[in-house]
Amino acid sequence: MDDVDGRGAAPGSRTRVVFAYGAAAAMVPYLLIKVSWVVGGLSGLVEVGEEFSLAGWVLLNAVTIVMAATGIVLGLALARPWGRRIPALPLLACAWIGSGFLVPMLPYLLVGSLAGGNGGATGGDGSTMPVWEAVLIDVGFAGLGLGLAVALPIYLRERWPAAFQGRVRKGPPGGRSGVAAATMTAVLGVLQLVWAAGGTLGLAQPEFADPDWRLLTGNAGVWALVAAACAFALTSGRVPGLPRWIPVTLGWVSSGFLFAWSCWKLPLVGYLAVAAEQANRWPENLGVAGAQAVVGVVAGAATLAVVVRAVRGRGEARRRVEPCGRVE
Repeated sequence: MDDVDGRGAAPGSRTRVVFAYGAAAAMVPYLLIKVSWVVGGLSGLVEVGEEFSLAGWVLLNAVTIVMAATGIVLGLALARPWGRRIPALPLLACAWIGSGFLVPMLPYLLVGSLAGGNGGATGGDGSTMPVWEAVLIDVGFAGLGLGLAVALPIYLRERWPAAFQGRVRKGPPGGRSGVAAATMTAVLGVLQLVWAAGGTLGLAQPEFADPDWRLLTGNAGVWALVAAACAFALTSGRVPGLPRWIPVTLGWVSSGFLFAWSCWKLPLVGYLAVAAEQANRWPENLGVAGAQAVVGVVAGAATLAVVVRAVRGRGEARRRVEPCGRVE
């Protein structure tokens, strides 16, 4: 049960509800735009991007429709009482993927907007769009990401408080997997920061590495290094006294980022590998991009495993110690 104040509302719950509803509402325009694109594409009223066939373009947008609808449902679940009755596994899976897709993109959207760049306002499918559609899509992404960034940690803290309590100590058995996760994510992060700084290692077409791509790549590199730091902190025990909620929260978000975006990128790499040569406008060598995506999937899952193991270890410690006294 949540702690309740004198007016019958749990501390923090009003903030959670407001931001969760805001997240759901922000995604509605994006959902409607994507539905209109699919209907318009099938009816010939909307121009299909030259990089995709009609079937591929419709399929890609249909996937984003499902993702947008899932984001809306997730926002409502974080706001409404029935969200507490959803089994932990499906809710946490959707929350992990959703927050991984969007929360780490907030710095990119902010910096891109301030720099006057694209800032992420694309359909991701090569299609052209009016400015107002691009603005609504940006607002949808930013609104859902910001809403999840605030509402989701509050929800998780209220439902599973033990995961956020205490301080980092020596990790539970299995530290080698934590070292592996930290190593993989660190390699990814360093490579992406090299690209963002102007390096060409692994780039087949560096002429397509425009400032917006470098900003996006730099943002990805920073979050990969965040995942490495969290995996290291939770398993090494070399940062004693660090509040546990910091590596748990950041490890959750950064692992979801690695996994979600790598899963999204992998089929696109496969498509470009068999598509016409003029369709490939990625700076990366496709082999390097494919390997990077595979490593990202594995590294994201491995980092999540480190976080889950640390949380479970905390829960087991509480069950052992609580009969004898309070756990720090």
